[in-house]
Amino acid sequence: MKNIIEQLNKAFDNRVRLGIMSILLVNEEVDFNEMKERLDLTDGNLASHISALEKLDYVLVKKEFVGKKTKTTYQVSILGKKAFQDHIKALEKLLHKK
Repeated sequence: MKNIIEQLNKAFDNRVRLGIMSILLVNEEVDFNEMKERLDLTDGNLASHISALEKLDYVLVKKEFVGKKTKTTYQVSILGKKAFQDHIKALEKLLHKK
């Protein structure tokens, strides 16, 4: 078997990205303000991490107008869901390796 540590996805090394993906995996859609509050992040910090995940096609970003304000929501993509689940499986293998 390949070294288990090599099966971990570097995109999820950062605790913020790990938090974003964890929240998105159990919620159909989360808006910017809710994500920011749940992870206790600044606007810029959240935006930069979302951008990194979006570039990998792990997160889908939807922007729309509600009244005169922009509302940004996030969803996990199919690719992102698989990548994150594979990452979790690799972590579980590390925890249970004898």
